[in-house]
Amino acid sequence: MFPFLRANTLCGVAFIALLAMAPAHASEVSELRAQLDALKSDYQAKIQALESRLAQLERQVAATPPAAAAAEPPPFAPAPSPPAGGGGANAFNPAISVILGGRFAQLDADPASYRIAGFMPAGDGVGPGRRGFDLGESELTLAANVDPYFFANLTASLSGEDTLSVEEAYLKTLALPSGLSLKAGRFFSGLGYLNEVHSHAWDFVDQPLVYQALFGGQLAQNGAQLKWLAPTDLFIELAAETGNGERFPGTHLAHNGLNGAALLAHVGDDAGDSVSWRAGLSWLSQRAENRAFADVTDTGGAVLDAFTGQSRTWVADAILKWSPHGNANLRSFKLQAEYLQRTEDGQLAFASTQQALSDSYRARQSGWYLQGVYQFLPRWRFGARYDSLDSGDPAIGLVQHAVLPLADFGALAPATPSRVSAMFDWNPSEFSRLRLQYVWDDARMDVRDRQLMLQYLFSIGAHGAHKF
Repeated sequence: MFPFLRANTLCGVAFIALLAMAPAHASEVSELRAQLDALKSDYQAKIQALESRLAQLERQVAATPPAAAAAEPPPFAPAPSPPAGGGGANAFNPAISVILGGRFAQLDADPASYRIAGFMPAGDGVGPGRRGFDLGESELTLAANVDPYFFANLTASLSGEDTLSVEEAYLKTLALPSGLSLKAGRFFSGLGYLNEVHSHAWDFVDQPLVYQALFGGQLAQNGAQLKWLAPTDLFIELAAETGNGERFPGTHLAHNGLNGAALLAHVGDDAGDSVSWRAGLSWLSQRAENRAFADVTDTGGAVLDAFTGQSRTWVADAILKWSPHGNANLRSFKLQAEYLQRTEDGQLAFASTQQALSDSYRARQSGWYLQGVYQFLPRWRFGARYDSLDSGDPAIGLVQHAVLPLADFGALAPATPSRVSAMFDWNPSEFSRLRLQYVWDDARMDVRDRQLMLQYLFSIGAHGAHKF
């Protein structure tokens, strides 16, 4: 409206100027000026009327209560969410993601004999893997919103040994009130920081030693998790988990009941526009029944030991991220650390071809890692990690009561394993990664292993954002 008025005014002024320069009667000039003044007055009156009407409408909107403007949704109303496959005929198709992973490994020591000194063997998730070319772990994920109330996810893992396993298969609620969400099925426990992160998103080829020693890899739970996200500017997250608790260090119980309770707490925030952080504390309690492992006696004889009792683990984690003004495309730095401590209390059975004995057992073991990853150029990163473990001095009843020598429990002899890793990777895009890693591994008793690894990771299909 106002540009139009200014344009008409300028045209009128120009027209009068032309008339003034040309020969004309004074009466005609006066008449034209009068007509122009009338038009200006008319437009000004219309503008004032519109402004008055607009001000009145604004006062009415400001005085309207929020409840009248939009009705409050019911407490359990489903959260609106778009279908995973978009609209049309594919609206109900799940999002499909494939991660292709492989590597080449050159290892000084035989990986078949790998065992972390001072710790009970924790299963197949321990060690550097096989020599030479290996398919590694590939993942297939199908995920979608089932309806406005539930989200479902299935992640299957294909190993280099041609075995197929279910990593995660869970449903998650979308519409619980007050910041609550419920997850049920099989899922990676939320304890600590790295445990929930899938292997293709790790900053190194393998997990820290402390995860391998205390959990045998990633700790999965067959059960349920209830999580609460606080409605505050400061990130506050509380969660509780329970289920079968059958993954190491627990076992599947022979009777009815739950096992593997966990409590989790995380807090985080931003420090300016370039730094963000998160810290957490977790607690896990599991029970083991006849958790067996093979050992060798002082004379070289084979023996099968088994632990029955309670296992409790504390985890403290922290991560700090930096990028200039929050833009991580050019440069960034990530500093990450976790400390874990496990206490086990129960009975330790000793079974050889000559005798079967059992007595008390108690141990306190701990470990930690510290790693930093620096992106010095777009697509190029360098990282270093230090791992340290302390097996402690276990209280073995059969040894304390002079029934057997400590040498008959070779796997439990006190030790302080450690490892240093350095990696360098190139990320041509967000869907591909090539990594070189070198490791100085002193985790085995009296054996030093130097490991050179080349890894590739490629992502196909839908791929969501990674964890903070």
